[in-house]
Amino acid sequence: MKRRSTALLSLAALLGAALTALPAAQAGADEVEQVRNGGFDSTTDPWWTSNVTAVPADGRLCADVPGGTVNRWDSAVGQDAISLVKGSSYRFSFDASGVPEGHVVRAIVGLGVSPYDTWYEATPVLDASGDAYSYTFTSPVDSTQGQVAFQVGGSADPWRFCLDDVSLVGGVPPEVYQPDTGPRVRVNQVAYLPSGPKNATLVTDATTKLPWQLKNAAGTTVAHGWTVPRGVDASSGQNVHSLDFGAYRTRATGLTLVADGETSRPFDIGTAAYERLSLDAVKYYYTQRSGTAIRDDLRPGYGRAAGHVGVAPNQGDTDVPCQPGICDYRLDVSGGWYDAGDHGKYVVNGGIATWELLSTYERALHTRTGEPSRLGDGTLVLPESGNNVPDVLDEARWELDFLLKMQVPDGQPLAGMAHHKIHDEQWTGLPLLPGADPQKRELHPPTTTATLNLAATAAQAARLYRPYDKAFAARALTAARKAWAAALAHPDVHADPADATGGGAYNDDNATDEFYWAAAELYLTTGEKRFADQVTASPLHTADIFVPYGFDWSRTAAAARLDLALVPSRLPGRDKVRRSVVRGADTYLATLAAQPYGMPYAPDDNRYDWGSAHQVLNNAVVIATAYDLTGASEYRDGAVQSIDYVLGRNALNISYVTGYGEVAAQRQHSRWYAHQLDPNLPSPPPGTLAGGPNSSIQDPYAQSRLQGCVGQFCYIDDIQSWSTNETAINWNAALTRLASFVADQG
Repeated sequence: MKRRSTALLSLAALLGAALTALPAAQAGADEVEQVRNGGFDSTTDPWWTSNVTAVPADGRLCADVPGGTVNRWDSAVGQDAISLVKGSSYRFSFDASGVPEGHVVRAIVGLGVSPYDTWYEATPVLDASGDAYSYTFTSPVDSTQGQVAFQVGGSADPWRFCLDDVSLVGGVPPEVYQPDTGPRVRVNQVAYLPSGPKNATLVTDATTKLPWQLKNAAGTTVAHGWTVPRGVDASSGQNVHSLDFGAYRTRATGLTLVADGETSRPFDIGTAAYERLSLDAVKYYYTQRSGTAIRDDLRPGYGRAAGHVGVAPNQGDTDVPCQPGICDYRLDVSGGWYDAGDHGKYVVNGGIATWELLSTYERALHTRTGEPSRLGDGTLVLPESGNNVPDVLDEARWELDFLLKMQVPDGQPLAGMAHHKIHDEQWTGLPLLPGADPQKRELHPPTTTATLNLAATAAQAARLYRPYDKAFAARALTAARKAWAAALAHPDVHADPADATGGGAYNDDNATDEFYWAAAELYLTTGEKRFADQVTASPLHTADIFVPYGFDWSRTAAAARLDLALVPSRLPGRDKVRRSVVRGADTYLATLAAQPYGMPYAPDDNRYDWGSAHQVLNNAVVIATAYDLTGASEYRDGAVQSIDYVLGRNALNISYVTGYGEVAAQRQHSRWYAHQLDPNLPSPPPGTLAGGPNSSIQDPYAQSRLQGCVGQFCYIDDIQSWSTNETAINWNAALTRLASFVADQG
């Protein structure tokens, strides 16, 4: 998922004055210092300052930082004309203190001229007595225009920042990152269903079977058996065994598995955790809302002011212009969900996320084990709770209203199409509450894919909201028809892949799958033959669409196929559609069986994709749908087993869901769930899914730690790793769908 640019705004945008560079360090050469006068012994030259009062003090540089700034880079100290060599390792070190303590400094090495890329950053929390900090990273570029900077803005109150012994030394040995993976017995750290599959993975050098014991909270062995050697697992590079304790069905808490002298992290056998998770995964969306204050009484610890409503310093989303040269009108595009860890809102990602939330509810309406009441009125504790509308529909409505606002008005060029996205003119730094974002907001050009996302989700909404709000259902269907007609008239208007400043590009130059999806939703809602003909004429209608990476915002054909299979209709050849889903599930089941970690995900060449954790879950959704269609237990068990991976049964022995499991992700990349950087801000709420391993490790922090990583090891739980550890609305939608299914099987 190529959602972001690696560029982050640095202070150099505000400053100039390049100085003569010293010779660059060569890979494998002697250590070479790149910083001049890092000790501040008699002067502060050649360091620059911005919006601070800085003086030498006892052999240090001390800066009085004013209060009332918004961004980290609003106040800073730095040095330009730093030289780096691509592929060379560097040690970046300094001493720093802050009074009063608890302030965060953003220490960066980056490009000192446009586009101001950040190549490495660290964000230590300072104390009053001072500490020494040292980091090692590998330069991704050759440059003589680098910069070392310490960004200290963003505080409401003034404080004093002191700095000494700043060093950037090239030619050092690269740092070897060793993640703490805990015990070698890897389990679902949350819970197994009493009547469901129960599997674990043992990392061991042994090549023959080993005994295992299941112990209760008192340490008594309650079941035992033998492991099954699986050899070297390609996804992790580990030699592993599988354990199956599915015959034990007694409900219990605090169980552990023991094998090869190792004791697993604790887990339960029961259903309560999935009852909670099926709600928490959806509750995530309330704190992602834009355009409204988040009530602390509804989400204790997560209350905040409304974002992007035009209250200073916000410029707001109620009257947003287009990018220069794109249009001459302005739109009210307030509301909706913030897409991920930044403040952008995107129609293509909002579309697939909304569809999956709505489909979670629609699946419950039409399947034998579905329970619509699970997400009914009052279950999610929303401001709208008590209005006699299922809460999941209330939450999805917040995004749907925004999507409808993104439609180009009548009388304008490209009327009926949808603007691709709206976000800040430039990237902002972390942390930054939505209400404190000072950036100009811009509408980006309409695209065919965004227009068809609007058509699909609005058509789906028309049939689901009709029992509760006929006027809204009618408005949604009108918008869907208008979007469909506009897309037919403009079938090849695509996003510019270079349009990635201030927000992700979300570029996709093939709308065939979106046409298929929109036609399917319009047919299921209206029953009209013209839409049925569009569905059956699509080349994707009979294609094998259940690929290893699974479905996502740029691969939406599965959304059409799953709804055509589950939602009752008179579509010609519907039995073939249903059989195609079962065949896709068979493929994913075979993948699951071949994976020692038991997940239906094996990307080509072991190249884990951006957001791989949600791709595992979406592949499991296909398996779950096959169970809904056939009632065959192997599909139920395969779908249920798949959730083990994101809850701890993986090579890193970490749950990718915040608040679930003894060791769980809790430092996801976000500007407001930013406790790691600001102790006054919260960590992500329980039920938030991290992106998971990403072999491309696009962000500088991951690149500094994970070079050469294998598959599952391409992940780090740090707020700076936006390519492996972001949060996103489409990722949580996959968690919502599968967690609801698993809860229904309890």
